[in-house]
This record gives sequence, structure tokens and C-alpha cells, in this order.
Amino acid sequence: MRQLSSLDAQFLNVESPTTVGHVGSLIVVDPATAPGGVWNVETVRDLLEPRLHLAAPLRQRLVEVPLGLGRPYWVDDPHFDLEFHLRELALPSPGSREQLGEQVARIHARQLDRSRPLWEGYVITGLEDGKAAFYSKIHHAAIDGVSGSEIIETIMDLTPEPREVEPEAEPFVPRPMPSTVDLVGRGLRSLAMNPLEVVRSVPKSLSYLDQLPGAAGVPGVRLVSTTAGMVGRALGQHVPDLDARDLRAPRTPLNGPITAHRRFAFGSVPLADVKRVRNHYGMTVNDVVMALTAGTLRRWLLDHDALPTSPLVAAVPVSVRTKDQRGELGNQVSVMVAALPTDVADPVERAESMRRSMLQAKRHFQAVPATLLQDLSTAIPTALSGLAARALFRLATLPGVPFNLFVSNVPGPQRSLYVAGARVEGIYPVSAVTDMTGGLNITLFSYDGHLDFGFIACREMVPDVWKMVGYLADALDELVASVPD
Repeated sequence: MRQLSSLDAQFLNVESPTTVGHVGSLIVVDPATAPGGVWNVETVRDLLEPRLHLAAPLRQRLVEVPLGLGRPYWVDDPHFDLEFHLRELALPSPGSREQLGEQVARIHARQLDRSRPLWEGYVITGLEDGKAAFYSKIHHAAIDGVSGSEIIETIMDLTPEPREVEPEAEPFVPRPMPSTVDLVGRGLRSLAMNPLEVVRSVPKSLSYLDQLPGAAGVPGVRLVSTTAGMVGRALGQHVPDLDARDLRAPRTPLNGPITAHRRFAFGSVPLADVKRVRNHYGMTVNDVVMALTAGTLRRWLLDHDALPTSPLVAAVPVSVRTKDQRGELGNQVSVMVAALPTDVADPVERAESMRRSMLQAKRHFQAVPATLLQDLSTAIPTALSGLAARALFRLATLPGVPFNLFVSNVPGPQRSLYVAGARVEGIYPVSAVTDMTGGLNITLFSYDGHLDFGFIACREMVPDVWKMVGYLADALDELVASVPD
């Protein structure tokens, strides 16, 4: 049994009729490279089944602690059925990229069954040019971006010929499900230990409470942070004085209460072009990505006559996973906040402004404890955590939003990969949107010489999400054109 961390539990608790807590990926493949050109649900199942032991969450389900006395546990599913989780569908041939995106959006909008392991996989055939795809989703309570990438690697190989995998030492025999008495006992012990955990971690983090996105606008938060900082310094703790940043996210059509419906679009840009811009302007790859995002959003907002005069504000997830934590499951993540210069018309000036904004965001982020989100999640009583999480994610209904959207960059391998012999042509993330985080999420994965972008959006807020794929490519072309040959 493995108990969810306090942060893991928040991803579970935010789910509502309009919000899902899972993340996914769309892997586009070329079946022509598979043995005999055959690639279907049977060949994928034959590959995945002997590798299930390499990714524990695939065979584990949740059990709740009665009366909310403690956070849920992951346990072996005694009724695990691979055929339930691995499914097949076909688009009317030849299925276009837009039709594939629509199908993925519909599947992604459906919540996972909590009585089973929290993942599903879909083998999708019938795509144009003879291509196929594998879409999968898994709950964010089980993984973050880095550990999710490690799970995806379970079904991937470096050559068309699948690698030999060391079999399980013993056949999979699920442990007995914990009894109600056992769970209640664990919950009571957790309640007894929670105050000690809070006392150990939260007081140090309270000094940084106002650094959480949007927290500074909540009445009393600055006073709590200032007071905690003064007390900490009096006790000899190192509490740095952080430069004040007045990041105010403007209202846009991307922000407000979302619906349960989604749209999904995807596309790629050459990594070589991104690096060319990076080298010329003294940026990082992620700086360039953020500049492209700013250019894309500027054009989309102009389309809708909704471009604010001030910059948009983006939340950027950052992995705080240490080398010692590599391979561990659950979430080891924090959030950095940066201004997106959507108010700057010139692409070169916009890129330079983005570089300065990211430098400032990184300095600010590095001064804040990496475990801030985890520590403050610990302070929420287990029985109230669901209410607290849902209340937090409804903040978008109030005046002022903490940020306009999430933009996430997940590093990946720069070489070809294969799934059941089929060459992987692209790996497109499918993330999540909420009332608080905005009706659009842009996540990208670097793979084999290109950056693969996934745009997931509330269907009613961004009905024309495919335009953003083209705008992204145009934004890169503008910057590449500004670089001397």
C-alpha cells in the first residue's frame, strides 16, 4: 500500500462535473515499420502485458479511508483486467488530424473510473497517410510530467524490434484489499501524526504564502507572510527579501468558469529552428517556447478583439524532483509565474521582453522553497481537502485571476522511438484545464528533433483552437527570419 501525498490528493480532489484530474498523451505512429506492417490492439497488448510490472500505477487502484480520516491509498487491484483499460477504435478512413483531435478531446473529457486503476489506453487506426495513434490518459494523482514520461517509456523501444524485458520475479498476485478496520486505524494514526507534519513543514513555508500564484490578492495573506517572515528571522531562519512583482493577470476570453467539453489540437515545430533563435538572442529553449506562446496568444486575442493592454500571465510547472527521487511515483512539482509580453507587437522586441521576464521569474522561483506546494497542502485537514481544493479552483468566478493559462515544457529523447515496431512520429501532451488555471493549456514534449505541442481547451471558450497551431508556426517563422544567415 502506498498513501497519496497531500499534493497528490489535491489533484484527486479538484475533480467536478466540469473538471477532470487526469493528463494524457497522443502518440502518432507509422505502422509501416511494424513487423509485417501489422499494428493493432493485439500487437500493442502483446507488448504491454509482460511490461506491466515496470509501471506500478497500471495495476493499482484507489481505496478511500472511511470518514475522510486520511488520504487514500494505492493498492493492487484484485480484479485487474487489461482488456478493460486497453481499447481500440477507428476513424472513418482517411481520418484527418482534426478528426483525430476531436476524438481525443471527447475521450479526454470523460472522467476515469475510480473503482479501477486510473488509466486508459486507445489504439486508433484509420488515419490519413496510413498513420495510426495511441492515446492514453492517467490520473495526475499518480504521476507528474517526469514520472508520466517514465511510464510512457514502458511501451517504447529504441528499435523496431521490442527489447527483452526481465520478467516479474513472481507472478502478479494482488495483495488482499485492506479491511475497513485497517483503513480506519491507519486514518486515526494519520490524524495523530498530521499536526507534527504541519508543525515541521508549514511554519517555514508561511513566509512564502504570498508568493503562490494569486495568493497576494487574498485579504490577510500578505500580513500572514510578513509576520511569519519576521518570526522566522527572529528564530535565526534564513528568509530572503524577495523583490516585489506586480503581476496582474488581465481578464481574457480564456478565463472564467469552464464547461465539461473540450477541444484538442496538436502540431510540431523544428527544434533546430528554435535553437537557432535561442543562440542568436541569448535565450534558452524554454524562453523561445514562451515567446512563441506569447505571439500565438496575441494573434488569437486580436482575432477576438480581446487583446489586453497589459501582458498575460502564465504559470509554468517546474519539476522539483531530485536525482534521489528519480523513479518515484507521485507529484514532485512546483509552479513558476511569468509575464507573457502579448502587448508587444514586434516579434524581436517580444522575444527580448520574454527573455527578461523569464530571468526575473527564475530568480524569484529559486528564492522560494521547492516544497512550498507540498508543505501548504499538508496544512489542509484531510476531511476538508476536497472542499478546499474545489473552492480554490472556483476562484476564477471572482474578480481577478491569478494567471491566464498554464504553459508546460516536458523534455524528451532526441532519437527515434518505436511502439510495437511502429515508429513514433510525434508525442503530443494532452493536459487539463480548470476554472482557476484558465480554459486553455499549452503543453509540449521535445522528441527526435522537434517540439510537439498539445493545445487542450474548453470547447466553448476556444472553439477555434486549431488556429493556434498555425499561429505558433508563424511566430517561429518570424523569429527565424530575423536571424541573419
